Amino acid sequence: MQDTLDPEACTTMAEVRAGVDAVDRALVALLARRFGYMDAAARIKPERSHVRDEARKAQVIANARASARAAGIPEAPVGEFWDQLVEASIAYELEAFDRR
Repeated sequence: MQDTLDPEACTTMAEVRAGVDAVDRALVALLARRFGYMDAAARIKPERSHVRDEARKAQVIANARASARAAGIPEAPVGEFWDQLVEASIAYELEAFDRR
């Protein structure tokens, strides 16, 4: 993202859009890494029933909400997004477990 301006330095919509596109590419790369950890979890967990862990899910969402709050961004939508992300991760991990 080094070719993009910081948000506060943007003066045109082209600059804003370039920044958003760069952030989106970085987010997808991070999501790919996160899903790689789901592959590892599916490899490590001894039983399929261990894939869904509601206590861990709640902890992950709470961590994301706290990080959002600390960053000064709206925590409720971040929590909702993380709920969807964790559910997608669980579905992915179940598929990975079944492929073993």
